[in-house]
Amino acid sequence: MNAVRNLFSPYRGMPREVYVIFAARIINALGCFVMPLLTIILTQSIGVSNQAAGFYISLAGLLYMPASLLGGKLADHVGRKKVIVLFDSLAAVLYILAGLIKPSMAIAYLVMLAGAGMAAAGPAHDSLLADMTTPQNRKGAYALSYLGWNIGFSIGPVLGGILYRNHLAVVFIGDGVTALLSLCLIMLFVKETVQRAQTEEFGPERSLEKREKGSVLAVLRKRPVLIYFAIIIFGYNFAYSQWGFLLPLQIMRDFSQSGPAYFGLIAGFNGLVVMLFTPLVTKLTDGAEDIRRMVLGGLLYALGFGMLGILNSLPFFFLSAFIFTLGEIVMSISIAPFIANRTPASHRGRMNAVIPIVMGMGHTVGPAVMGKVLTLMSVEGAWLLVGLVAAFSTLFMRRLEKSDNALNPCGVETGKAQVR
Repeated sequence: MNAVRNLFSPYRGMPREVYVIFAARIINALGCFVMPLLTIILTQSIGVSNQAAGFYISLAGLLYMPASLLGGKLADHVGRKKVIVLFDSLAAVLYILAGLIKPSMAIAYLVMLAGAGMAAAGPAHDSLLADMTTPQNRKGAYALSYLGWNIGFSIGPVLGGILYRNHLAVVFIGDGVTALLSLCLIMLFVKETVQRAQTEEFGPERSLEKREKGSVLAVLRKRPVLIYFAIIIFGYNFAYSQWGFLLPLQIMRDFSQSGPAYFGLIAGFNGLVVMLFTPLVTKLTDGAEDIRRMVLGGLLYALGFGMLGILNSLPFFFLSAFIFTLGEIVMSISIAPFIANRTPASHRGRMNAVIPIVMGMGHTVGPAVMGKVLTLMSVEGAWLLVGLVAAFSTLFMRRLEKSDNALNPCGVETGKAQVR
């Protein structure tokens, strides 16, 4: 019993609102049907080519950039909660509208706009958690939010894969309805936090969070480690984007009619691994700095994705998913706290837009680049290339870890929130 209690100790003692967000994330992810199946919807239901599907997915990512910048700006000046309510509700309505029309490119455009709405709300979500927490409990709060999403995600894509063939409309409408239900929890039980960010005083152990004047670029010039960090995470995200692009294409090639169901099972397995192993990984890495954890995550990405270039029968798809999901857990409990611990409270919304844009470009260009690569080589060769990208990104992250002391202008060990 004590072992179980210790395993969940990083999640205890949080503000009540953190647990509300945890519940909201579960509900939202239970209806996460559309995005895991987007490649299959584009190629099978709408009828575009593999290369065109990669182009449209990347185009959607380009829309996310200005949306995220707008959302970050509004989150700092208007409020976190208002931005979340406005843009998440817009995205939910667009999903429901997509479920009311026949399969066509109009559905693709509605999904792109819905994704842009969620991207606009993203900086406000991250800023909300940062406002509520300190470096001591921040990793646990983000890990709990991530765990909540994946508890729902262990079920949502499986249901989506089952519904896809005969009930495509339910896939879109269900996604929109669950998004609205989760939003209701935030509206009713989470208070606005932007005033706290504007007035809270910080001690020397949180010197990098002290409010500053000037633009985001001015802040980044004082914190170059964030720029280098974002570029390296770009490489990680380029590799990670392929499990939503290359993997379903490969599964549809190898298993045809059963492909959507198999991919739904793998996506659900991904969520199940996160649900079962996030507390363990969080506890085991509790004493490690953020960058050290992300070096480990990169190694897991390189192995998990690269192996599919050699070992790609159905059991190995699941083994690969297990390995790269462990890497996903490590990244997810490390990236957001790393950024939050080094960001002035006055710029949280904008920084949570700008830095993820650079990092997220890996997700954006990944499908388009690999769609082109598939015209030159096999899927197996493409997976080996993805593994190399993850391996080189890991080497650069290791280099950043070694030079972090020199790059950190304030001398704060942000992974442990201590003053040297």
